[in-house]
Amino acid sequence: MPPEKTLYDEMDSIGRGAYGIVYKGKHKTTGKIVALKKISVPLNDDGVPMNTLREIGVLKQLNSHEHPNIVQLLDVCHGIQTERELLMYLVFEHVDQDLALYMEKYAKRGGFSSVQIRNMSQEILRGVDFLHSNRIVHRDLKPQNLLVTNEGHIKIADFGLAKTYDFEMRLTSVVVTLWYRAPEVLLGVPYATPVDVWSIGCIIAELFSLKPLFYGSSESDQLSKILRILGKPPQHEWPDNSLSINWDSFDNTERIDFKEIIQNLGDSAHDLLTKMLTFDPKKRMSTLDALNHVYFTEEPI
Repeated sequence: MPPEKTLYDEMDSIGRGAYGIVYKGKHKTTGKIVALKKISVPLNDDGVPMNTLREIGVLKQLNSHEHPNIVQLLDVCHGIQTERELLMYLVFEHVDQDLALYMEKYAKRGGFSSVQIRNMSQEILRGVDFLHSNRIVHRDLKPQNLLVTNEGHIKIADFGLAKTYDFEMRLTSVVVTLWYRAPEVLLGVPYATPVDVWSIGCIIAELFSLKPLFYGSSESDQLSKILRILGKPPQHEWPDNSLSINWDSFDNTERIDFKEIIQNLGDSAHDLLTKMLTFDPKKRMSTLDALNHVYFTEEPI
């Protein structure tokens, strides 16, 4: 059943993410094209859980700021309700492409210019810093969740419903990409905003090389790929409460310089990536520190 039948027509399915199915939609009156995110909310004895209502409230509140690097939430509509669940549609502005597709296009043209990389990196950081300043950790930043306008500007999507869908994500059949996940997430220990900084560092590296920096096939393989480049950390940096993945499971490895892996990486970009892609989350720079880094303040390239 489409949302608010009088308002929107459901068109093509755009994709399926961990948080639900996304459709292209059209407002019946204005003809405006939108993105409809169809989500299933499990009901409790009191109806819609308070945390779901709270998180949707946060999304609406964020929307009032109209941040240029955050995808805009236009409406929230209810669909079918059963005894156990409620279908909801979050109506977002529609953006034609994500960063993964955008990188594919530019790979055929020889890649991005250094100015493009810096501008996109800055816009990603601005959007995520805005989320962090509003106490939201995205937790799943990757090129597929970064939308790119026709003018080349970044808008961050798929955030703000982390608590509601944490349980559902564990049950989903969607293949989750591990390539942008911070070591502490892979190790199954508590985490906070530094996980997003790690993901952004991976994405910035990919803007330069147009291929993932760390591309593992499982949690342990992903950690191996990370340690192969960063080097094995000292044992005191390994979390005591990690899952079954122990420090002893990995061979001692020396650090490989990012400049050996990523071509055309200048000194300031190299320093930025080194400070973002640090194994110990306590030593990782914040989004605000990254925005104030010399990479973004030096003279145009």
